[in-house]
Amino acid sequence: MAERSTAAVDVADNSGDDPLTAKAETATTDGAAEAQDPADTSAQNTDGEQRAEEKSSITTPELHSGHKLARRYRLEECVTRLDGFSSWRAVDEKLRRAVGVHVLPADHPRARSVLAAARSSALLGDPRFVQVLDAVEENDLVYVVHEWLPDATELTTLLAAGPLEPHDAYQLVSQVSQAMAAAHREGLAHLRLTPSAVLRTSTGQYRIRGLAVNAALRGISAERPQRTDTEAIGALLYAALTQRWPYENDAHGLSGLPKGVGLIAPDQVRAGVHRGLAEIAMRALANDGATASRQEPACTTPDELAKAVAAMPRIRPPEPAFPTPPEYQRTTYQQGTYGRPQPHPGAAVTQPVVAPPAPLQSRTGKVLKWAVSALLIAALGLGSWQIADKLLDGGAGQDDPGTTQPSPGGADKGSSQAPPTPLKIADAQEYMPGGSGIKQDQVENAVDGDRSSSWITPEYHGYANFGNLENRQGGSGIIVDLGSARNVSELRVHLYRSGQKVQVRAAQEDASSASALSDFPHELTELKTVGDSLDVRLKKPVHTRYVLIHITELPPDGSPDRFRGGISEIEVLG
Repeated sequence: MAERSTAAVDVADNSGDDPLTAKAETATTDGAAEAQDPADTSAQNTDGEQRAEEKSSITTPELHSGHKLARRYRLEECVTRLDGFSSWRAVDEKLRRAVGVHVLPADHPRARSVLAAARSSALLGDPRFVQVLDAVEENDLVYVVHEWLPDATELTTLLAAGPLEPHDAYQLVSQVSQAMAAAHREGLAHLRLTPSAVLRTSTGQYRIRGLAVNAALRGISAERPQRTDTEAIGALLYAALTQRWPYENDAHGLSGLPKGVGLIAPDQVRAGVHRGLAEIAMRALANDGATASRQEPACTTPDELAKAVAAMPRIRPPEPAFPTPPEYQRTTYQQGTYGRPQPHPGAAVTQPVVAPPAPLQSRTGKVLKWAVSALLIAALGLGSWQIADKLLDGGAGQDDPGTTQPSPGGADKGSSQAPPTPLKIADAQEYMPGGSGIKQDQVENAVDGDRSSSWITPEYHGYANFGNLENRQGGSGIIVDLGSARNVSELRVHLYRSGQKVQVRAAQEDASSASALSDFPHELTELKTVGDSLDVRLKKPVHTRYVLIHITELPPDGSPDRFRGGISEIEVLG
């Protein structure tokens, strides 16, 4: 692809229109189309009459199901047709996978800015965004090809079922704000961050689609792009907490707030809202009246919002609910009839004879009986133990006469050793044998005690060994620092996906630092391909401060020639 272009940002700074002043959006397709519309299905009118003139002068290319672009992308279903462009679900016949495609005429007034935005977004390569795979001008058409995630669910669909749980809402604002902070550091803005632009995968990860491209397709711009995206994240969090859109107009299948009252706190809209998350939502939304009543300052950039979320206490996932076991059903039967033949129908029924109760034993007799039984059992157990001990001692002496017996009071490690306990991880860093990191800002996700957050590698093409790149042939991974040398007896590594080639190694006991592979001479496991988790139980604990989880090969990422992996959580026990 071409060098990163700044055209996407230039488009966002030309018009002087601020989309913060335009809260209402007009839906253009039905709910079925929204379910997989990569460019969203609502338009924000920031150009006034100019937009209407464009509609009248632009005709959408005559495309149909079965049409093939570049003799490779076969169009299957049109999900959006708006403002002279159309969006399709398609099939990449070369790689045999589903993709999404935006198509517009090459002479469309926004064609150049769409191409520039798509190429800039593709160069970011952040897995938290739906990736742009191709951006081409061919045969009087411009088309942008991007990932299609069949296992992902739109936030719009999730909110239709009700508000999110506090942990899910926390993950939403945390992951989206961090992703957008990374995009803005590269000069990229979204400007169309609506519920239909946020997807949640089956593993609980949130993915953002349409970075820069959705706004370019609609000609949307903003004087303060960071402020615009920050307020949009606040609106997403507000909707996740209340199932209401934080403006007066209904949008995205959600009811708006009552007219004339302005922005009200989420806990005034719905009872039981998490107070910390409600405060974060209010700090992100642009509202002077609400800002004046808050003690905390407003968040005006995604980076500020991400830091505010990180500063609040972590919200743990709810405990799993286990079904209540059924009550014990006692089987009853009539005394004297169980196992005996029943009378034939019509036979005379005789009343059962009730036997008199047996005489009760005295309390003293019961006590004596149990005491004698206990003494007999103890005597038999003591005698058996002494006999077994002598036999074992004699056998040991005959097999190995030179073996010394343990001194009195010695413990048998195999039988009395306490179960391992989790060790505190003081720090973690990315393993960088090539000298440069790949996702250093995500390392904390692998040691935060939360398997739903992960350290994820970028997508590499062609080769499983990190693209066979010169500075990546040594692989990557995470180095765990325990703060001081500790006895490590067990490790549990939960991987982002199965099929990765992994090895666990440990540094020398007296090592004060460790960063190269030679700093980890103790091979705790062999290098092998593993599933989605790796449980290492050592026969003999190793005394070390640093542990390396080394990944050398990645599994396929939806197609045979694209690879991605990562680590979800690392637990060290001693």
